[in-house]
Amino acid sequence: MKQPIVTASPVIMGGTPVFAGTRVPVQTLFDYLENGESIDEFLDGFPTVKRAQVIAFLEETKMKNVGLQDPLALLRRSR
Repeated sequence: MKQPIVTASPVIMGGTPVFAGTRVPVQTLFDYLENGESIDEFLDGFPTVKRAQVIAFLEETKMKNVGLQDPLALLRRSR
């Protein structure tokens, strides 16, 4: 069974979607990227989140097309 990338539980951060196994909201990643910071900078600030989680989340988000045309473009711009 595939492990979840993101979880939401009323007892963790009031139900805010977080990276699985952490208390780090996924919105924080978008905030970093939108402000021109890199994934490495995000990971340095939130070591409980793994690079594979971030990449999988961005890929999944892109596939679901939840309002972002190309979330990985944020990555390319931040380099």
